[in-house]
Amino acid sequence: MKTFHAGWMLWCILSIATLAFGQSATTSLGRAVKDSSGALVQGATITLADQATDNKYHAVSNGSSFYVFPIIEPARYLITITSKGFATETRTAELLVDQPATLDFTLSVKSDAVTVDLSSAAETLDFTDATMGNSVVNTTIEALPMDGRNPINLLSLQPGVLYMGSEVVDSRQGAVSGRRSDQGNITLDGLDDNDQIFGTAFTGILRSTLDSTEEFRVTTSNGTAASGRSSGAQINLVTRSGTNHYHGALYEYYRPDNVVANQYFLKYNEVSTPNTPNVPPFYLVNTFGGALGAPIMKDKLFYFFNYEGQRIATRDVATATVPTPAFMGGGLNYVDASTGNTDTLTPAQVAATDHPCTANTFNGSPVCPNGPGANAAVLKYLVAEPTTLSTIGGDGGLNSGEIVFSSPAPATLNTSILKIDYTMNSKNHFFARGNLQKDTTAGDENFPGQPAAIFYDDNTKGMSFGHTWIPTAHIVNDARYGYVRQGWQNGGIAPRHMG
Repeated sequence: MKTFHAGWMLWCILSIATLAFGQSATTSLGRAVKDSSGALVQGATITLADQATDNKYHAVSNGSSFYVFPIIEPARYLITITSKGFATETRTAELLVDQPATLDFTLSVKSDAVTVDLSSAAETLDFTDATMGNSVVNTTIEALPMDGRNPINLLSLQPGVLYMGSEVVDSRQGAVSGRRSDQGNITLDGLDDNDQIFGTAFTGILRSTLDSTEEFRVTTSNGTAASGRSSGAQINLVTRSGTNHYHGALYEYYRPDNVVANQYFLKYNEVSTPNTPNVPPFYLVNTFGGALGAPIMKDKLFYFFNYEGQRIATRDVATATVPTPAFMGGGLNYVDASTGNTDTLTPAQVAATDHPCTANTFNGSPVCPNGPGANAAVLKYLVAEPTTLSTIGGDGGLNSGEIVFSSPAPATLNTSILKIDYTMNSKNHFFARGNLQKDTTAGDENFPGQPAAIFYDDNTKGMSFGHTWIPTAHIVNDARYGYVRQGWQNGGIAPRHMG
């Protein structure tokens, strides 16, 4: 029995955090309450009310005049403060995810004016830690134009972020404050959302859509100990919730193919190749979907659902290493080490280097079964490939070079997100979220006109649950559980290996 009690006490200690402002998709508010002379005001009652859901939090200033809301959901709150002998004061404040806020109150003596309305958005500052980064709320997310309606693209606009686009596909693509993208950490509703296979910059394994993202924050530097395992950017996204009012959207965004500029290397290849028009790669994106948020039980139970489909009919800029015309003719170029000049071996000279070439066997295999010189079987295999005079790639144009071409890369993406929120009372809040994705993508061609080298199929899915319990103003328990199944496979003919 003693062992059971000791284990229970240990579990309670480990699961309860006091004033923990970590990366958990929540925020906090606190500071001091004073009167107009600067004297401390204790026993003042502070109430936060989210008018969209009628979710309320309560706190009382202590003997040192301080009050604290250790864990609250990010939202725009109406703040009401009352104290005996003082006028009631109200303010509004936008409390942002993972950005602890401080807000002082200065009460005036009660007079005929019962309420002092300062609801023109109170200024909240973070004096809790030295983290650097910005939070972006839903109104900003929906107002800013972005390619493909992907809210994660906004992360590249943060100060200290170097985003190199699709031209670079390694960890340099999204460097933050000098740290590469594979040192970053992405959380969705306070739970791990990192892609364990590709690790693309600013991309979570569970996709967030424009309409499903309530807000997000990027900590670019000076992350706290709560950031834990990584030294790079800390990206925290929050999924939208339903409210007491029905709100929804139906949308379709179409990007045509006549607004695309050509890529430098593709244009260079087209201009340097005779009878090849200067045409940019095809790029057409159609994004459509709908969202609905509503109450199931007013002030208590809410749901939010979003489906988004995306059909991408684009062409990638691909490269491949191919032989030169001289090589296909059986000749061989080389650099003379003594002079540094480029010399050429004719087909006859190449054949002479094989002398003596006989049909004798070595270890049971013919030494030279096809005779001296270039291998006719290899040349027959390579004849289906294009040739190039490019000095880029390969061996620098001696016998091979690189071609740049436009390859079809169609993709079909489907995203479904459902979130349920339940507010039992001001001390208990529950949520459950489910994500389902179904994507099919065709890879690039090995050579122009061939079928796609590889096909990708992604059916990643995940579910998350959370319970926030605030028994007292100084003790909170925030428990979250997430399960993500990263389903990914590829098929088709073998992918190209460039070299």
